[in-house]
Amino acid sequence: MNEVIQGQNTAIKENVASNISLIELWLHGKSKHTKRAYTNDIKTLIKYLDNKPFQKVTIHDLYDFSDSLFEKSVNTQARILSAVKSLFTFGHKIGFLTFNVAKTLTIPKGKNTLAERILSESEVHKIIALETNKRNNAILRLLYSSGIRVSELCGLSWKDVKQSNNSGQITIYGKGNKTRSVLLSVETWNVLQAVKETDDKNAPVFKSRKGGQHLDSSQVFRIVKNAAKKAGIEGNVSPHWLRHAHASHSLDKNAPIHLVQQTLGHSNLSTTSRYTHAKPNDSSSLYLSI
Repeated sequence: MNEVIQGQNTAIKENVASNISLIELWLHGKSKHTKRAYTNDIKTLIKYLDNKPFQKVTIHDLYDFSDSLFEKSVNTQARILSAVKSLFTFGHKIGFLTFNVAKTLTIPKGKNTLAERILSESEVHKIIALETNKRNNAILRLLYSSGIRVSELCGLSWKDVKQSNNSGQITIYGKGNKTRSVLLSVETWNVLQAVKETDDKNAPVFKSRKGGQHLDSSQVFRIVKNAAKKAGIEGNVSPHWLRHAHASHSLDKNAPIHLVQQTLGHSNLSTTSRYTHAKPNDSSSLYLSI
C-alpha cells in the first residue's frame, strides 16, 4: 500500500499514511492471498474517496461508492463491499474510528455459481491420471484427497507429514491461524512419500525447481490449469475446484457433514452445507408426471 503515498502533497500524505496504518493492522495475520485480494479491493475505495481519511468518511460517501460499482458484476460488488465493511468494523472495534459508518452498507447477493465449479469424479480421476509428472501428480492428488487450500499446500514442510498406521496424515496450519490434521488414504500417502527426496524435516514437501524453495501458489494454479486442459475440461479450473470436489464427493458418499467441515477447516458448518445445496439429491420437480 505504501506506493500510494508517493508523489502526494504533505496533507494528502498524512491522510494516506493514516489510512494505511489502519489497513496494515486489519490485514495483520491474514494469509498472503487474502492480503492481496483485500488490498486491491480497498485501493478501489481509496481511489474513489481521493485519499480522504477514513475517520472523515460518512455513510453517504460509502453509499455513493457502492453506487459507483454498478458496472462491475454483482459478485465483484459484493466482494469489494464486504472488504469495506470488514475494514470499518475492525477500525471501530479497535477505537481507530469513532463510528462504524459501514454498518448499514448493503451487500448485494450474487448468483451462487458453486455448482458450476464442482468437477465430477470421473473428471477429477482423469485430471490426475493424465498427469505424468510425479511431483505434479502428487500435488493434484493431495489437493483433491485432503481438500487442502493452495496456500496451505504450498506451506507444507516434511515436519508436517507423519506416518499413521498403514498410511499417514498431514498437519495443516491454515486460515485464521488454525491448525488441523487430515488423515490420508494409503494410495495418497504412498504417492506423497514417492516425491520425498530428503530427510530434512524443514524442507518443503513441494519445492520450486528454481532454488528449491516452497512452491508458489501461482505455480500450483498453472499446474492445475494445464492438467485440466490436458484432460479436456473447459473453464477456469483452479486448485479450489479440487477442494470443492472433495467436499461435494465426500458428502455424496455420506461422509458426516461435521467431518467434512473439520477436514476442510471451515469455521462455520453453514459454509460446508453449501455443497449439499449445490448438488441436491431430491427436488419437488421429480414428483411431477411430466
